[in-house]
Amino acid sequence: MPSLHTLAAGIDRDLDAVTAGLTLPWSSGAVEGHVNRIKMLKRQMFGRAGFALLRKRVLLAQ
Repeated sequence: MPSLHTLAAGIDRDLDAVTAGLTLPWSSGAVEGHVNRIKMLKRQMFGRAGFALLRKRVLLAQ
């Protein structure tokens, strides 16, 4: 199963990061949620307006 071998090799390469992610109490979930929200707003506004309106929507959509 080549895909399983690739997954295991990737985990082995990043073993320090995997261990930290599983053992440390911190989470980047809140940050990822904000990034996801900003990307959604950007996709909705594609081709409609400039950066000024996107900035306003990001700041007001909290």
